[in-house]
Amino acid sequence: MRILIAMMKHETNTFSPIVADWKRFEDWSAYLGADALKAYEGTGMPFGAYVELARAAGAEIITPVAAEAMPSGRVTEDAYNRMAEPILDAVRGGVDAALLDLHGAMVAEHTDDGEGTLLEKMREIDPDLPIAVTLDLHCNLTDRIMNNCTALIGYKTYPHVDMYEVGKQIGTVLLDSMAGKVKPVMSWGNTRLLSQTLRQGTDDEPMATLIRMCREAEREPGVLAATAFGGFALADIHQAGNSVIVVTDGDKAKADGVRDRILAKAWDLREDFIFKHTPLADQVAEAKTMTEGPILLLDHADNCGSGATQDVMTVIEEVLRQGLEDVAVAAVWDPAAVQEMQKAGVGETITLKLGGKTDMPSIGEVGEPLTVTGTVKALTNGEWTVRGPMYTGVKVSMGPTAVLDTGNMEIVIVSHHHEPWDVGVFTSVGIQPQYKRYLILKSRIHYRAGFAALGKATLTLDGKGVTTSDNNLLRYENVRRPIYPLDLINEA
Repeated sequence: MRILIAMMKHETNTFSPIVADWKRFEDWSAYLGADALKAYEGTGMPFGAYVELARAAGAEIITPVAAEAMPSGRVTEDAYNRMAEPILDAVRGGVDAALLDLHGAMVAEHTDDGEGTLLEKMREIDPDLPIAVTLDLHCNLTDRIMNNCTALIGYKTYPHVDMYEVGKQIGTVLLDSMAGKVKPVMSWGNTRLLSQTLRQGTDDEPMATLIRMCREAEREPGVLAATAFGGFALADIHQAGNSVIVVTDGDKAKADGVRDRILAKAWDLREDFIFKHTPLADQVAEAKTMTEGPILLLDHADNCGSGATQDVMTVIEEVLRQGLEDVAVAAVWDPAAVQEMQKAGVGETITLKLGGKTDMPSIGEVGEPLTVTGTVKALTNGEWTVRGPMYTGVKVSMGPTAVLDTGNMEIVIVSHHHEPWDVGVFTSVGIQPQYKRYLILKSRIHYRAGFAALGKATLTLDGKGVTTSDNNLLRYENVRRPIYPLDLINEA
């Protein structure tokens, strides 16, 4: 038996000015052939779970590609084809099954449905090919995705610490179906709710209720998998929004019933999926009154893990203005600043125009650098291996990296976008985050994977950026209408 295992992942923020070209994938994760297997076997990714299942089945493993980039704007057609074509070539060469580690919110220059387009082409080559798919909790599920796979599941955690488990779950369903043990049938639907990522943490309401309903459903006889997707509201495509997929063993009516029950609850909770804002200065002032650290300060509107530029200085500037002390920041994206610091050398004092290198026309903002003076504390190549619960065992690269110490604040400055969801963003450059009073993290929810246990308190700071939770700043042109909260509607 020949099993195709591949990863092709990108969360596309159509409001982001950062282009997702092939170099961006290479900067994060772009492996072909045997290199893909070497990079992800034994990791906590769906890809790793798939490999384990295939080896246990004694299958020949075909790994044409494993590629992922930090979220950003549309994927170029060239980058898309560099990932998709090796997968399609493998199908043309003949395989017995495909286990795919995808995202579900990939928007490319030539298609708004990157995953659906890939699956459709695979089915055109081999209409009967058994295909299992894992998708991110922020998937925008589409007809094209659903019509061209055999069994599908999404993560039940945000931060995504169950990637391996869901890969193993749906991979097992597919292999059992090939052995005649089960007959997966799927039922899916979406609701007219464009919920905000900042309100989708699975330890919090309202998402916790939907996840609990999915887990309860999976304990019912005949239910093989149940997923509630929060969707990704920053992808302005027709079918963006919350959705549900249920896989049962041959019982379509049961799948429909579970699906409708969870969708109805999502709609009932719609108001709770919308973030409530607080003035930035007020939040920083509150942080200043707190004495026991680390206190986590979330610069959520500039989160590269959802496609932001990661160089907006609004929050950092306000924290400096109000005089907070013993602060560490992860991270500011500014390759030019890193180069200046490399030329100066460790221990030297330097004045930089930091950040603000990127304009954000979709929200009417122009990049505004912040002049800062400090000491070059550290210079590294930015490479380290994740030891925390998310992306466990994966080697990551922040690119050439530097630390600027202003006296009150240590700022990690990177050359590759990287969301701080693991303490390695600090420890790899010599900062011990557990001893800091304040940690500014350019993150929304994923920070919890590495930092939730450290934080004595968490404050959400409303700065600027293209991962804003203020819908008034975003111009939607393609999403289906009416949809809540862009439209105040009473029926799903």
